[in-house]
Amino acid sequence: MSIDRLTPGSQTSLREANRARVVNAVQQRGALTQVELAGVTGLSPATVSNIVKELTAAGVLATSPTSRSGRRAQQVTLARTLGLVGGVHFSSRTLRVALADTSGRTVAEQRMPLAPDHRADIGLDRVALLLEEMLEQVEATRDELLRVGVGVAAPIDQADGRVTTRGLLRGWDGVRVADVLGEQLAVPIDVDNDANLGALAESRQGAAREFRDVVYIRVSNGVGAGLVLGGRVHHGRSGAAGEIGHSTIDENGPVCRCGNRGCLEMYVASHALLAMLEPTHGTLSMQGVLDRAAAGDLGCVRVLEDSGRHLGVAVANLCNLVDPEIVVVGGQVAAAGELLLEPLRASLARRAVPSDEGPVPVVPAEFGTQSELRGAVLLALENVEIARGGPR
Repeated sequence: MSIDRLTPGSQTSLREANRARVVNAVQQRGALTQVELAGVTGLSPATVSNIVKELTAAGVLATSPTSRSGRRAQQVTLARTLGLVGGVHFSSRTLRVALADTSGRTVAEQRMPLAPDHRADIGLDRVALLLEEMLEQVEATRDELLRVGVGVAAPIDQADGRVTTRGLLRGWDGVRVADVLGEQLAVPIDVDNDANLGALAESRQGAAREFRDVVYIRVSNGVGAGLVLGGRVHHGRSGAAGEIGHSTIDENGPVCRCGNRGCLEMYVASHALLAMLEPTHGTLSMQGVLDRAAAGDLGCVRVLEDSGRHLGVAVANLCNLVDPEIVVVGGQVAAAGELLLEPLRASLARRAVPSDEGPVPVVPAEFGTQSELRGAVLLALENVEIARGGPR
């Protein structure tokens, strides 16, 4: 139940509402001190202290000593005995699967390559098998798996977990991911676009955790944006909000997989950068490009800087529409660091509407290429129903 919908009533209802506030805050943030919990929930330190004691005794929360600014404090997390959640990230070429406890701590993780045109049924079968193996690895039973969050590199309908846009992820058109995987695992499945999950992770626990209006840009083999507006992920009508990779850069440019010409993705995604370099550098991996650029290879430096400039144009257009407090850039290409970010910032500053607040800050993702997987875990955690426990 949403705390915002609770109506003030009996003392018991108020206590339940306050306990729910504390648990929800810990679910979203992963770990907080009691002082931080008071600030996040709006409750008094004494009330937070009493609730934490009650819920720790009930086995819902756990505490451990820590320090903040040189002072001793009590860190509060969800109790790790409550169960486990799964996180899954399907990018265009890689599958990552993680198993985490309810405090958000990863207890097992696996990664495997995917064929360029892998089929959804094969990929989801692999997820089910990997999760089974990982549960055995940590000596857990199937009953301890509470929920699984899944990130897919395509727009997702939030009503039914269905891939809504055809051609963006071959082999996945129209697939109801939540139904297919839910039937195999017999647990609730939450599905979202992978850039949205990157945005969720970075805004809840990462580089943008102090902000409520956030743009997250994922730049890998594909390009996407996740929008967090007013503290919530914005999905749009069909889950396609933030498909920045398919905004037009040049209407006479190369044909994109979406069927349009001159999409941003055709100029900044990793596959496009590798194609640009092939005539002069031969066959390279994206990591090879990053390594050569760091060593001063002029061709590799040039394609990364050009990529940053193109991104800056698209990000400026997006910022003019939603006016975010911060832009976070993640994904494999973002590992280029300032080679990508400096020209992005310059291009953004030239094209965004001037503000008395100054240019929108642009920062690298705190979780690097793990943002989407971490967001998948967090999505599952935020939707787990955890008993509030404690005396009534």
